Amino acid sequence: QVQLVESGGGLVQAGGSLRLSCAASGRTFSNYHMGWFRQAPGKEREFVAAISSGGGTTVYADSVKGRFTISRDNAKNTVYLQMNSLKSEDTAVYYCAADRSAFFSARYASVYDYWGQGTQATVSS
Repeated sequence: QVQLVESGGGLVQAGGSLRLSCAASGRTFSNYHMGWFRQAPGKEREFVAAISSGGGTTVYADSVKGRFTISRDNAKNTVYLQMNSLKSEDTAVYYCAADRSAFFSARYASVYDYWGQGTQATVSS
């Protein structure tokens, strides 16, 4: 069992930055691929970024490529999402998720086994 707790959301102006964190419980964090998803009001949850268990592979949605960076610190059981050059369309609840499978599927929400409660990021224009 893994528990995930996101933090770092807030209100920021367009062009600004936020850094989201996701702290995981348990001693096997390094075995999990990690992903970030987001859901805006009235929209479906969408993939944002993912990182493999060892941190060697990252994947991004086209909408955030070049602006967001996912990273992890396995010693701290934490995954991060650095969000720069924020736009109003980035406004959403951001969720982190953990995938315990051997294969790194990244973009598909259905493969993730554990989810956090989400943190709100609001970008004002």
